[in-house]
Amino acid sequence: MLSSEKIQGDSPQLSDTSRGTNQTGVKLYNERLVLSLVRTHGALSKGEIARMTGLSAQASSVIMKQLEGDGLLIKGEPQRGKVGQPSVPMSLNPEGAFSIGFKVGRRSADVVLMDMVGKARQLIRTSYAYPTPSLLKAFLEAGVNQIIDNMTRLQYGRIRGIGIAAPSEMWSWEEEFGAPHDVVEAWRLFDLKAEVEQMFSWPVHFYNDATAACAAELAFGEGRKYQDFLYVFFATLIGGGVVLDGSLYPGRRGYAGSIGSTPVPSLEPGQPPKRLIQCASIFLLERMIRDSGGEPDAIWHNNTDWSHLGPVLDRWIEQTTDSLALAIGAAISVIDFHNVVIDGGFPADVRAKIVRQTREKVARMEMQGVAPVEIVEGRIGSDARVLGAASLPLLADYARDRDILFS
Repeated sequence: MLSSEKIQGDSPQLSDTSRGTNQTGVKLYNERLVLSLVRTHGALSKGEIARMTGLSAQASSVIMKQLEGDGLLIKGEPQRGKVGQPSVPMSLNPEGAFSIGFKVGRRSADVVLMDMVGKARQLIRTSYAYPTPSLLKAFLEAGVNQIIDNMTRLQYGRIRGIGIAAPSEMWSWEEEFGAPHDVVEAWRLFDLKAEVEQMFSWPVHFYNDATAACAAELAFGEGRKYQDFLYVFFATLIGGGVVLDGSLYPGRRGYAGSIGSTPVPSLEPGQPPKRLIQCASIFLLERMIRDSGGEPDAIWHNNTDWSHLGPVLDRWIEQTTDSLALAIGAAISVIDFHNVVIDGGFPADVRAKIVRQTREKVARMEMQGVAPVEIVEGRIGSDARVLGAASLPLLADYARDRDILFS
């Protein structure tokens, strides 16, 4: 193993997938499992790893020694107990691996360098009226060159790949995109992942931006506490992700968690159902602000204080939570999620209001035959998409995955 971490949520007491095996041929799985547990708990001794995984003391010792030799784990200060030899906690080495994240949004793009423990070492951002393929390629190339110019040779050699987070099928959202028709159509023929693969020699991973944000929540946010959850993320549009058994579940074609496409009743009498994306998104708030004679640009440049929006914001939250509660009711009728995590590119107090009102409205719904679900706030905010993008190479290389046992 050249480098780093595996990014994934783990709760060993809740799932037998946190159990290791002493059989031969499963070295990689056990190494990933150990990295996952250390990341989740912060620091663990060899004895603690043995107890959590069911591996023998000797097997745990060998694995952790190998991971230390690979530069993935580092020793902490010995902890002396009442009897016996002191235990030595081991934690992830921040320098063990790096990854690059690239987020494409309607109004801005980000490039980030992330280290093994999930810290953003460098973040580069650009804004635009609308994204074009040529603009984004130039920004990514310049951003990556700026990043690697500040890295040592050893650090550069430990870059595990590039993760991309971008909206799916951008050409199908022409009104929300706000770009000329020819620019929107250019995206229909532009394969962003393939273009980035031509630009760099590293592995490239591509996810829908909301699914990537879900990966960040799973790795660094509230999602670490939960074995399964539905994730909802508000950006220009609204999207989501799915976590099952502590693992990100993108679905057969990467569309799992596309809650924005959920049909919900129209608020206009006699009109057919709409998609949630038309009833609950920051794009909708932008339109409501403009219709009321206000200037919506501030919401794209300030995600810490929207108090100046006043009644318009209150109406948007009311309408948004009406529709979101219905979409959540439909989702939990299909999959028995324990939790729903809501986050987005808005101020923390707005997120709290959305979560509270959605929770109250779901509780008032007729949901006989469906298990209750806990609706909670996410903790990462607007940077979830780019941090999630950066986590994708690490997740791909080092995530705990039972499929490894059969490959």
